[in-house]
Amino acid sequence: MARIPLLQMSGIALTFGGDPVFSDLDLVVQPGDRVALVGRNGSGKSTLMKVMAGLVEADSGTIVLPPGRSVGYMEQEPSMAGFATLGEFACSELEPGELYKVERAGEGLKFDPDRSIETASGGERRRAALAKLMAESPDLMLLDEPTNHLDIEAIGWLERELKSTRAAFVLISHDRAFLRALTRATLWIDRGQVRRQEKGFEAFEVWRDTVWEEEDMQRHKLNRLIKSEARWAVEGISARRKRNMGRVRALRDLREQRSGQIKRQGTADFALDTSPKSGRKVIEAIGLTKGYGDKQIVVDFDLKVLRGDRVAFVGPNGVGKTTLLKMLLGLEEPDAGIVKQGTKLEIAMFDQARDQLNPDLSLWDNLTTDPEMGVSGKSDQVMVRGMPKHVVGYLKDFLFDESQARAPVRSLSGGEKARLLLAKLMARQSNLLVLDEPTNDLDIETLDLLQELLDSYDGTVLLVSHDRDFLDRVATTTIAMEGDGRATAYAGGWSDYLFQRGPTDAEKAAKSKASKGKVKQEAKVVSGLSFTEKHRLESLPGEIKRLEQEIAKLEGLMADPELFTRQPVKFKKANEALVQRQQKLAASEEEWLELEDKAGG
Repeated sequence: MARIPLLQMSGIALTFGGDPVFSDLDLVVQPGDRVALVGRNGSGKSTLMKVMAGLVEADSGTIVLPPGRSVGYMEQEPSMAGFATLGEFACSELEPGELYKVERAGEGLKFDPDRSIETASGGERRRAALAKLMAESPDLMLLDEPTNHLDIEAIGWLERELKSTRAAFVLISHDRAFLRALTRATLWIDRGQVRRQEKGFEAFEVWRDTVWEEEDMQRHKLNRLIKSEARWAVEGISARRKRNMGRVRALRDLREQRSGQIKRQGTADFALDTSPKSGRKVIEAIGLTKGYGDKQIVVDFDLKVLRGDRVAFVGPNGVGKTTLLKMLLGLEEPDAGIVKQGTKLEIAMFDQARDQLNPDLSLWDNLTTDPEMGVSGKSDQVMVRGMPKHVVGYLKDFLFDESQARAPVRSLSGGEKARLLLAKLMARQSNLLVLDEPTNDLDIETLDLLQELLDSYDGTVLLVSHDRDFLDRVATTTIAMEGDGRATAYAGGWSDYLFQRGPTDAEKAAKSKASKGKVKQEAKVVSGLSFTEKHRLESLPGEIKRLEQEIAKLEGLMADPELFTRQPVKFKKANEALVQRQQKLAASEEEWLELEDKAGG
């Protein structure tokens, strides 16, 4: 596949509030790139995307987008001012003949185009923004957490669409399975530096750990050298009347070098403390049935949850996962059947809507206010699993700065709100942990910590999630809710469930159709063509290959981040040549497809 130079950034510097986000950043987005953009929450991933999209202006540096090329950006909180419905927003940049693309994307992503902007939830708005981007099909797609608020079916649809697209894309996501399936290169933002590796996300964690190990080794060597020089300086006072000032200055330089090293951000100090153990049987559901009108949530459902189980509930949005969870917890009555709860249960719940956080109160007040415990929020202490701790100190355990303590919760990012809710949750003792979509907005390192925490938690976990990798790592039982009241228990996580269930009728039909299409394609013969057309069909592959080679050479030339500033005329000519060859290549590929179709009759 031909590769087109889509975006070149040179010498980019950006500063917010005195602290540099990036400095002297060079970055080239190559044709056909499928890039994972990774980094800790707050490292600048979304900011970098906005600079690439032209929505945030850098303090210095240049960004070059070749003529005729387009960049599309799906942001986390899209603005829809001036539009009445989600569909009107999603179709706003399309020609009348292309409106079907939004309808198709809407079916895959499960959003209602007729939904009023005023009544649409944040998740519906994000799905509309994603449908808009997919329908517009820009040359470069910038996707910021596209799987948030998507169920597993919609994630699968999006994954298939991105696998088949000819566009390049840069992708921010916490969903490991999604990143592994789609990416072939990785951009890693770490302390203001952007590194690139020509391997997909699958290889990222090994790469990251190797870089950190090398840093630790260099820091260790530097510390040893400083100790050695410092010992010489002290001993030299008594051993010599005149000290070697050159070595003293060298020691000062070494210390400045060490102080100039940017420390890696620590990890959140997650901990869960179980209450006295619950009884061996935690929850038992017998003949559970629930429905709303014609919609059945469960029919004659049985489940036994024992102490220490990790039970995951999966299925499409709207199938009733949260409703079933509420029935098991005694928060909602079934139409039929009974739920028996075990003894000594102490429940802590993480809700996907973040309703336990008051957006108008500060982080401080949210932590020190607990209506259930009769705590009003006037204290500077928070009770952490029965022990008092200063609010600021506890917030620092979860990577919040002291300056954020008095800020309102509404000013936090999605990932920060998730961390604050985890802080509130983990301050309480529990032996039954209920997690409704806990992985949304968390960075990969924090997800690792949460998984390790659940592994060592001595209580029982009920979990709702669309993150396939997280389900595989955590769940010991998976309850698959597939609609029409069908809810079936499978041993293990997501992959175990798929293996035990086997392919559905729809999956079998799709596989059969693809197989037949492949056989039909292989059986094509060159027929129905004139002599000239037949000769042209035979010669086009060689012409396409030659054009691809020429484009690759020009790309190699333009990959030099200093070419634009050092030789602007040469850069311009190379850019024009690339655009010309790309257009010729596209025409040749289109001609080949038309002749191939004609040959197949």
